[in-house]
Amino acid sequence: MSEKRYIVDLTDAEVQALETLLRTGKHSARKLTRARILLQVHESKTDREVADNLGVNLSTVERTREKFVHSATLEEALNDRPHPPKPRKLDAKAEALLIATACSNAPDGRSEWTMQLLANRLVELQVVEAISDETVRQTLKKNDVKPWLKEQWCIPEVDAKYVWRMEDLLDLYAEAYDPKRPVICFDERPCPLIAQVRTPIAAQAGQPKRYDYEYKRNGVANLFAFFEPLVGERFMEVTQRRTKVDFAHQMKTLVDVYRPDADCIRLVVDNLNIHHPATLYETFEPQEANRILKKLEFHYTPKHASWLNQVEIEFSVLSRQCLNRRIPTQEQLAEQIKVWQDQRNAQKPTVNWRFLSTNARIKLLHLYPTLEQEN
Repeated sequence: MSEKRYIVDLTDAEVQALETLLRTGKHSARKLTRARILLQVHESKTDREVADNLGVNLSTVERTREKFVHSATLEEALNDRPHPPKPRKLDAKAEALLIATACSNAPDGRSEWTMQLLANRLVELQVVEAISDETVRQTLKKNDVKPWLKEQWCIPEVDAKYVWRMEDLLDLYAEAYDPKRPVICFDERPCPLIAQVRTPIAAQAGQPKRYDYEYKRNGVANLFAFFEPLVGERFMEVTQRRTKVDFAHQMKTLVDVYRPDADCIRLVVDNLNIHHPATLYETFEPQEANRILKKLEFHYTPKHASWLNQVEIEFSVLSRQCLNRRIPTQEQLAEQIKVWQDQRNAQKPTVNWRFLSTNARIKLLHLYPTLEQEN
């Protein structure tokens, strides 16, 4: 009965359009099925034959016929009818309350808000009678709110001392190269020693290298690093510890081995307690400590402003190029870093530092303390 009532008679243009649709582009499975049904019905196949050929229900074929006859265009016959919009579970005011709650402190006993906790809170506040955690999740996603996400930052206390130290370093970096007064950046970082528990499987065609998630921790080594940006040289040493004595010996090595011909070495360091001239007097005899310090001029970064120490750039490169793997012993770590250091020193990459004091006063104007003018 339905085959006689809803006759599918396609034009040549419609047949070509359906065949093109099946050959090209990405379309929903429902749309492609309707296209195949219309083509086969147009070829005078019965509804049962079409249903068996395409593996669909007989009623699907009948509804497709009916939809084609009642549609104004072929595209309308192939697409789903638009669904009426669902009523919003949360109006604008309720959404604002949800966002404010998600951005507030989590309830006692919880480190962060969950979707279910937020849903329960909306019910407690009688904003809604009931709401699913999925509705809460979709609402937060729409407003780009992620209550579970936290970012750790070094938040500086910007005052006149911060600005003074920042501009001191920026002016130092802006000076022309002087071999008798080199600018050298110094810092250290921990390097965990990680050993494999099982032998990794080498990479093959179509298969990346695989290693077991389990590992053995062999402690932590320390890495001291000197970096002279304008020359493009770096000197690194792996040590077992990071103490005042270790720092003092690094300063002695800098003066006597790395830059023995310099009259004054301008040294950029952060505010770690061991980075102090007094540590040399705690390590060496006064005459020796005084001899070393006469060649050193300390320039300290502001607190929580490690970005001003250019050796951090070298640490970043080292981490990506050399340390992004498991190295089990201090000896192997020192060997691998030495190879990397020698290769990089041969290439002599430098840092094109273009952030000057004049730039800071414009771009970081909001960081500068407001000084009251005297009347």
